[in-house]
Amino acid sequence: MRWILLPTILAALMATPSHAADLYTMADFASVPKIDAHLHLHGKSQDAWLALARKDNFRALTINVDYPDFPPLDQQRKVASALAHQHPQQVAWVATFAADGFEQPGWTEATLKDLDGARKDGAVGVKVWKNIGMSLRDSQGKLVMIDDTRLAPLFNGLTQRGVMVLGHQGEPHNCWLPVEQMTVNNDREYFKNHPAYHMYLHPEMPGYEQQMAARDRLLAQHPKMRFTGVHLASLEYDVDRIGRFLDTHPGVKLDVAARIGQLQYQSQRDRERVRAFFIRYQDRLMYGSDLSQSAEQSDADFVTDMDTVWRRDWRYFVTADNFDVPELDKPVRGLSLPRKVVDKLYRLNAEQAFPQAWHSHK
Repeated sequence: MRWILLPTILAALMATPSHAADLYTMADFASVPKIDAHLHLHGKSQDAWLALARKDNFRALTINVDYPDFPPLDQQRKVASALAHQHPQQVAWVATFAADGFEQPGWTEATLKDLDGARKDGAVGVKVWKNIGMSLRDSQGKLVMIDDTRLAPLFNGLTQRGVMVLGHQGEPHNCWLPVEQMTVNNDREYFKNHPAYHMYLHPEMPGYEQQMAARDRLLAQHPKMRFTGVHLASLEYDVDRIGRFLDTHPGVKLDVAARIGQLQYQSQRDRERVRAFFIRYQDRLMYGSDLSQSAEQSDADFVTDMDTVWRRDWRYFVTADNFDVPELDKPVRGLSLPRKVVDKLYRLNAEQAFPQAWHSHK
């Protein structure tokens, strides 16, 4: 009996280290190079953030956004450009534009000229925000959708230039649901406290499917445009639908910024389905946190929050631990993704999407 069992025991012992070697652990967090491909760094000082990023082994893509709660666009650009020039191996940046005045003669040419200047200054992409489709109106008071023909010359110009366009269209699917039907705590809290932005309460506005269809028409109209759908392209509620979107648009990449809670909601119910999604589309997905420093937040509090989020997200993707997350009331189990998948999610896909980023200026 002893001789019969010995080969089986030896095989098991040999297999365990091999399997373990294919996975990262929490102990690997600081030693693995990583990229947060969706941040908003526009505070007065970045010294504390830079120190944390070096300690946690992160590089960053900071994204300018035409968002009223953020600093003015010229200030966002100034901060991002300075960071990227002073710390080129640590920080890259994405420019944006103001959509107001898009009907004025020469707007497209002036906007492209401005973005050309940003790219010459080091910007590695251009952000297109959800205000197009959710708040921007033309001179007749009509809401302007992302596939509006008046915007086509802008997207033609960006396509011809080979610019990576980062698109945020619509909102989470929860935005069109009653609060009690929403899937994650942060959406319930936000839309309960901001009814003006809760589309369920505003049937006069375009519905969720209308927003998604407009974005899909934009991609169909510009098939050669380089495109990253931020926030999982606002399809975060269903990994199967995200997969169909990626199959339909084979050149598109996505980031997971601020939508990991919705993934965790799904993996609570079917962990293997979510895990299989990450493995199947491992070449198309990028990690991002979407964190930004509020005007009231101290540098110390900001980096504490960021370190907490970075480590909690790492735990979800690399371990099989059961642990609590703020978005859900019950614990979630980590996906325990293979190292090669984690490396693509956390670094390689971002490097491929933004080849001009994170290099020393010559």
